[in-house]
Amino acid sequence: MAEWDPVPITIGKKVASKDTKSTKALNTAMRTGASIDTTEKYGAMSNKQSAPLKNTAKLDRETEELKHERVSLEFSKVLQQARVDKGMTQKELATKANEKPQVVNEYESGKAVPNQSVINKLERALGVKLRGSEAGKPLFTAKKK
Repeated sequence: MAEWDPVPITIGKKVASKDTKSTKALNTAMRTGASIDTTEKYGAMSNKQSAPLKNTAKLDRETEELKHERVSLEFSKVLQQARVDKGMTQKELATKANEKPQVVNEYESGKAVPNQSVINKLERALGVKLRGSEAGKPLFTAKKK
């Protein structure tokens, strides 16, 4: 077995923050090896604002109503019709598209925010185009020889 060498541990005296305000106290603390925090905090203990706050009612009048875009009613109908034509339930479609059943329900009810990757998954799962002027037509057409 190897011998362990003892390691001396020195615990320095912590200096209170009120004692570190003078240079004499700082020099004494540095000589004794005490820990010193010399960071200055920007804007500490000041409760000033650079610009006055606007009235909430004024902000409401200035701001236009912001809402997320939802899927169109036409898209919802095409999706639902394509699913029914394939004889699938919402849960089966969701499983095939690797999404949650709630997502399919939201798209069919028109409550969903359009996500192109989800729409692509639904198109591939159904084999039907859901967007554009060719909505409702087969996604893949047979090539003529």
